[in-house]
Amino acid sequence: MKQFTKYVFILALIVMMYQTKAQDVNQNSFTLQQAVEYAMKNSPSVVNANNDIVAAKYRKKEIAGIGYPQINASFDLKDFFKIPVQVIPNFVSPAVYQGIVSATTPQGQTPVYDPEKLSPDGYPPLAAAFGTKYQAGLSASISQIIFSSDYIVALQAAKYLELMGTINATRSKADVVAGVSKAYYTVLVNKERLVLLNSNLDRLKKLLDDTKTYNQQGFVELIDVERLEVTYNNLLTEKERAIRLMTLGDAALRFQMGYTGTAELTLTDVLPESIEEQELSLAKVDPSKRPEYQLLQSTHELNILNLKRQKLAYLPSLVAYGNGGYNAFRSEFDIFQTGKEWYPTLVIGATLSLKIFDGFQRHYKVQQAKLEINKGQQNLIQIQQVVNIETSTAVANLNNAIISLKAQTRNKELAMHVQEVAQKKYLGGVGSNIEVITAETSLKEAQTNYYNSVYDLLVAKIDYQKATGALVK
Repeated sequence: MKQFTKYVFILALIVMMYQTKAQDVNQNSFTLQQAVEYAMKNSPSVVNANNDIVAAKYRKKEIAGIGYPQINASFDLKDFFKIPVQVIPNFVSPAVYQGIVSATTPQGQTPVYDPEKLSPDGYPPLAAAFGTKYQAGLSASISQIIFSSDYIVALQAAKYLELMGTINATRSKADVVAGVSKAYYTVLVNKERLVLLNSNLDRLKKLLDDTKTYNQQGFVELIDVERLEVTYNNLLTEKERAIRLMTLGDAALRFQMGYTGTAELTLTDVLPESIEEQELSLAKVDPSKRPEYQLLQSTHELNILNLKRQKLAYLPSLVAYGNGGYNAFRSEFDIFQTGKEWYPTLVIGATLSLKIFDGFQRHYKVQQAKLEINKGQQNLIQIQQVVNIETSTAVANLNNAIISLKAQTRNKELAMHVQEVAQKKYLGGVGSNIEVITAETSLKEAQTNYYNSVYDLLVAKIDYQKATGALVK
């Protein structure tokens, strides 16, 4: 019964996970925050950055593993088709040697004695095959680092490698947040622009229909109708362009989010009605908050550790080891037959290594490491200058965007008022058709400029947050 309950629980958990994943894939309604959170889970660049963090942690553990005992085992099996021959000094006298030659000479042939085959003491060398046809060996070894400067420095460097993975992930996330936010705002602006275009088209269509009626009644000329029709057609073209921009903006947002669903995206946020008008300054610019600065700082620390490693390389290294095993020698292939002899072997020891002279290689490596440290310091100075320039630009753009939006908001209100007055005058018979068309054109231009200013301000705020390192915390 308990086993059955366990299986039911696991099955329910799998179903819940599947449903959660399905909801995540099929979700199509997003606020800006939800769009960013979705991108944090599904954007390939963020997923890869998170994988890099995990990989850096594994790399750190891999380096730490070098200091653990290293244990290996092996089994070796040999079949000698030809047993190796060894030539050894022989104690056989020349007389005996001659007798052996005579005895081994085929009948009917004259024995041939070769004095050159005799050793200096008068005895001929003996060629003999040592060993057996089959040999087997089973061995195990263990080694342990007692002291190694490279290992000590590698452990210190590993934490910086892990830190750099985290910094890279932060930078990738900042890029994704900026990309998603800009794409989201692009869709919102185009959406609002399309709403206004439809409103303008409805108003202009009514005016055009009324003007056609007045023309049929003889109150206005045909040219008035044609002017309005040209304006109306231009506005239709503007609407088609806005629709295409909506499609492109939707595709860009899907790409930035890593959204693979086919459902139409619904954005639930709206453009802010009021924008913060407080101007910013450069009084509190902190370059250390930028991922680029943090990466260069970590690289500089690694260069310092590299110099330390090169200097410590003059120290000796000490490694302890042990090796043990069994060997078997057989004339027949009965290696694994019980009762046969296996010969044990065991050795323990330690190796102390010290480099006495390496042709000044280490000296020049130290000099190179010092130059890399100097380069790192210059890079840090340069990135501070770059951050200051980028932040100054972002602040200027944001302040200009605030001023521009205030002006364009006022212009839109004025243009709307002028359009209303011009239309009332025209319908009342005291205004001209050209005045109405001019007012409509000015209103459309003012509305376009207003939404461009809104978008520029939103983008400027994102760029400012990114420049100051505040986009992702």
